[in-house]
Amino acid sequence: MLLSSLRTAVFCGCRHGSQHSARSPQLRKWLIRKAHNTVTAEAGASFSPAALTVPNIATNRTVGRWLLGCSGLVVGAVVLGGVTRLTESGLSMVDWHLVREMKPPQTQAEWEAEFSKYQQFPEFKIMNHDMTLPEFKFIFYMEWGHRMWGRLVGLAYIIPTVYFWRKGYFTSSMKGRVLGLCGFVFFQGLLGWYMVKSGLEEKPESYDIPRVSQYRLSAHLGSALVLYCASLWTGLTLLLQPHKMAETTRLIQLRSFAKGTGGLIFLTALSGAFVAGLDAGLVYNSFPKMGDRWIPDDVLAFSPALKNVFENPTTVQLDHRILAISSLVAITGLYLFSRRTVLPRRTKIAISLLAAMAYGQVALGISTLLLYVPTPLAAIHQSGSVALLSLATWVLAELRRVPK
Repeated sequence: MLLSSLRTAVFCGCRHGSQHSARSPQLRKWLIRKAHNTVTAEAGASFSPAALTVPNIATNRTVGRWLLGCSGLVVGAVVLGGVTRLTESGLSMVDWHLVREMKPPQTQAEWEAEFSKYQQFPEFKIMNHDMTLPEFKFIFYMEWGHRMWGRLVGLAYIIPTVYFWRKGYFTSSMKGRVLGLCGFVFFQGLLGWYMVKSGLEEKPESYDIPRVSQYRLSAHLGSALVLYCASLWTGLTLLLQPHKMAETTRLIQLRSFAKGTGGLIFLTALSGAFVAGLDAGLVYNSFPKMGDRWIPDDVLAFSPALKNVFENPTTVQLDHRILAISSLVAITGLYLFSRRTVLPRRTKIAISLLAAMAYGQVALGISTLLLYVPTPLAAIHQSGSVALLSLATWVLAELRRVPK
């Protein structure tokens, strides 16, 4: 369009220049203004936002940063949930309301009414029968903070999802992933209340202290870790360009080794939920032996034998020890194997940090055991498991196959 306008202007100017010499200055000025306006209009059309295609590199980086931020909030929920469990605060709120419970009790009468509800359940009757109202306020605020943090996580996933979807930032495959993540957040909330209900039930046949089911606790933690790893993995793959490495046999073996190691780390973290749910960290507080034996006599005390793996505190602690040492050996092997493989510098850094964190996490676990599970150290140990899982996810993102 622009070229045709200019050609027309030049042709007309040349053809009629001799006949309209008196008007030629005015004609030239008009033609120049016309050409300038045409150029401006066409340039604006060429660089308008509508001409940019989405999703693109910039939008992918935005989505990646959002998912990393969401994964950070999930870590906060996991750590806060661990502290809530360690301070035995998780059963202080005996009902669940999505909106109404967002406002904690304000007046003395409201606090007394909430405390009265708590007094009707087994934890108060068996374990906390001499608890005062100020002590109740502490455990209530711990559980309330955990629940409010969970709602913050939900909003951090759902609201940006709606915005980015309307802006067209998601590919078709990314839409499926994001919907899955949002659905998992909703599932987490329901699973959390399902877990709490198990600790509020009357159990006349049991003389043990009231606690939530270790099965439901491990499911709640496991689903949170899956949500975290999925968000972290997706965010990293959007932000980190894949390395163009030759698909050698050694690289394929290293990638498979890393996947197996990551699965072992996840399984070890999940076994920690059984340790927490059964207070199994308090049964044998010695290392490397359990008491004066490598394998205690009561490791198969329950019948059938499979029941010991999930319900016998001695066996649960032994399993956690075995898995932790196995994870350390696997990570050490992965590190040594990677030293003999040609890898980018960033990938080597990720594997080295994973190895260093593994040894630190084992040291934290042993210290927590020997000191009879002090709350601050136990919380750091649980956070260390998430850090270890994070580094394993980073290593896998670095080693991922380049799409053809």
